[in-house]
Amino acid sequence: MNVTQFLKKCTFLILLAACFSFIIKKKDPAVLIFSKTNGYRHASIPAGIEAIKQLGIANKFSVETTEDSLAFNDKNLAKYKAIIFLSPTGNVLGEEQQKALETFIKKGGGFVGIHAATDCEYNWPWYVKMVGASFLSHPAQQVARLIVTDKTNIATKHLPDSWERKDEWYNFKNLNPDVHVLLKIDETSYTGGKNGDNHPMAWYHAYDGGRAFYTELGHTNESFSEPAFLQHLLGGIKYALKK
Repeated sequence: MNVTQFLKKCTFLILLAACFSFIIKKKDPAVLIFSKTNGYRHASIPAGIEAIKQLGIANKFSVETTEDSLAFNDKNLAKYKAIIFLSPTGNVLGEEQQKALETFIKKGGGFVGIHAATDCEYNWPWYVKMVGASFLSHPAQQVARLIVTDKTNIATKHLPDSWERKDEWYNFKNLNPDVHVLLKIDETSYTGGKNGDNHPMAWYHAYDGGRAFYTELGHTNESFSEPAFLQHLLGGIKYALKK
């Protein structure tokens, strides 16, 4: 083999390797943000969408958004690794759309609920158990103290043991006792708490073949420019994506 033939062969092999690498390269996982409201609409939804898009750019996951319930069908949801419910309110999915979300989770999909994700679909027991609770009430926005109950989790390991911040603090009903609690709120640090000493604020759990994360935080616009909260939320998204 002469030099020319050798160089041609090397060029061919390099091109073949490049093509093969392109073919097998995995696409970034995709998440779908769902923020439909049939009740109170949080002014922070646009800020939340933009913040999650920026988290996606920085952490190699793509982000799509919708407020169309009909996006919940088996074919469309198959494009995503996780679905993020960003403060939806009221009844937002019909029976067929509910079945599609159930199928998505049963096939190993991830779910992230932010703030008012507990303020929707009260009459759908499967969803209530997955998100982990239902909204009951809330006092006026105020500063309160959160207690980190798991310092090893990706969503809380960066936080101080005691974390003071201002937000809108939910009281809950229908709390799922099977979730793993990450944050709870100290009801002695603010007024209006109704869940007592065991008042969870963020949690996760394996559920019906998939995995679900919920954080009560995120009512205010300011939340979505707060580094500690964004790192907390990113941890939940990574959990849902199995990253």
